[in-house]
Amino acid sequence: MTDLALRAWAYLSRVAEPPCAELAVLVGRVGPVEAAERVRRGQVDDNLAHHTEARREIDRVADDLELLARRGGRLITPDDDEWPMLAVAAFSSVAVAAKPQGRPPLVLWAKGPARLDETAQRAAAVVGTRAATRYGEHVAGDLATGLAEQDVAVVSGGAYGIDGAAHRGALAAEGVTVAVLAGGLDIPYPAGHSGLLHRIGSNGLLITEYPPGVRPARHRFLTRNRLVAAFAGAAVVVEAGLRSGAANSAAWARALGRVVGAVPGPVTSSASTGCHVLLRGGAEVITRAEDIVELVGSIGELAPEQPRPATPLDGLSDAERQVYEALPGRGLATVDEIAVAAALEPTRTLAPLAMLEVAGLAERHDGRWRIVRSSYSRRGQL
Repeated sequence: MTDLALRAWAYLSRVAEPPCAELAVLVGRVGPVEAAERVRRGQVDDNLAHHTEARREIDRVADDLELLARRGGRLITPDDDEWPMLAVAAFSSVAVAAKPQGRPPLVLWAKGPARLDETAQRAAAVVGTRAATRYGEHVAGDLATGLAEQDVAVVSGGAYGIDGAAHRGALAAEGVTVAVLAGGLDIPYPAGHSGLLHRIGSNGLLITEYPPGVRPARHRFLTRNRLVAAFAGAAVVVEAGLRSGAANSAAWARALGRVVGAVPGPVTSSASTGCHVLLRGGAEVITRAEDIVELVGSIGELAPEQPRPATPLDGLSDAERQVYEALPGRGLATVDEIAVAAALEPTRTLAPLAMLEVAGLAERHDGRWRIVRSSYSRRGQL
């Protein structure tokens, strides 16, 4: 990409509040250099003028690119190999384009060693409320660590609560984590996460569609959420209220064709009400990292079955279990009495009784039978 084109992209990034469909159409028709000149001179139609008039005379390109270079960042444009083509293709559907902010980013300001086009191919968004509980932060950290250990990038928004726990969990496992910001790269937000954001920018990837100096604002967080969803194959909500940014990210994920998952929590916790609403609406139940890997991994990459506690009763046949349950809890019983309790013919109880005796679950005394008392033979274990 030429220096002239780079400067044009940087100018266009600031001249309109993203995403601006009218500006994207002009760039697609005449290219970034010509589009930048037309906007700068005010030679655009009324619709685009409405979006660019207030900023078209603001030219901070030299300062923006100098700051980016000084911080070791880069400007990713649709002309670059790193542009996440498959991820932004989801915005091409008519349903998404009809939504407010339902457009792909014009450019992306980035910092970090990870490549966005590569991480987006195997990534999961782990999001949730800022007012997270200890339970929520613990689960988010565990999920992120498990994902990182299985080479799944963790995407989130860099906020307090669940986002921060997810980023830290991925970094603890030396995995890749991506923070999608709602302001410029030079404005760490929240300020309390400046150290965490620095670590992400040094080991993973900081990404934003806003040029340097742009401060986060409520509407920018909601606009940012569409990119959190787009850059991942699934969005997992760990904790969320009924109305929250995490629920907004989940809504964008569904609209973009991504899988939505949610972690169940205590029914008494307001921090989990949003998750329970998502689950009732068909979201995938997420309890471990492997559940997410199954959603975003390669074809055939299935989560292993969770281990189940084994007991001597697990190997019984239906008839053997039926006879076992007919044995008296106290005292001894004859074969006929056991047959009546099991609703079987007496002759059909003999073989199961013999097998139970071999398994050490039943014993015979003077022609009568009883349960062998053990930690597994209590009725509550059945």
